Amino acid sequence: MNSLQKLQNFLVNNVISKVVDFNPSTDKLLPLDFTSNNTELTTEVLADTEIFSHWVNKKLTVNSSKYGIGGYNEHRTIYSRSEHFDTVEEPRRLHLGIDIWGPAETLIYNFYEATVHSFKFNDNFGDYGATIILQYQFDDLTLYALYGHLSLASLAGLAEGQIIPAGKQFASFGVKEENGYWPPHLHFQLMFDVEGMKGDYPGVCQFSKRNRYLENCPDPALILKHTFTSALS
Repeated sequence: MNSLQKLQNFLVNNVISKVVDFNPSTDKLLPLDFTSNNTELTTEVLADTEIFSHWVNKKLTVNSSKYGIGGYNEHRTIYSRSEHFDTVEEPRRLHLGIDIWGPAETLIYNFYEATVHSFKFNDNFGDYGATIILQYQFDDLTLYALYGHLSLASLAGLAEGQIIPAGKQFASFGVKEENGYWPPHLHFQLMFDVEGMKGDYPGVCQFSKRNRYLENCPDPALILKHTFTSALS
């Protein structure tokens, strides 16, 4: 049985808590497309975080949605706004997590008991900003979850090895000065192996390395469907 099969089996037989507040009977999710198909996201919009944030907020308001969501295995053009994603041989454009777009200070909860693996303020334009990686033990499977674009207050008082109980509110969405200069949102990503990294792991990869990274980074919808139920397709 491979790691993905072990994860799927564990999730079927165990209680998984919410990641953010959401009432499926009253709240709505809005899928957001950040590929080249979205012609509304012009260079001018992406160049200014305030304008970009206004675009996201307007989409949520017009569609009466609590959150925008999406992005796993999505080839995104929006990363051209930051040199952080450019490399000499091939730019990084393939997104490896799911983004939940919503207001700054939106509360984030731990979906299952975990320990703090590491945390860091990745303070580059377009980077994660405040970041926490939690480590989960699911029987004989170790799983890591990266929570990116957090508030700096989320890092206060943390220590590696600290236990975060299931259901505990432990972080919140950061403002642009704390989240890598993005519209407020949570980047939520799963990894089987953090490859020796601390407080950081690629959330966007080169398309030529897609298979390798997707094998290590399973679809976060496996966890988020317990928060959003039928609202998450």
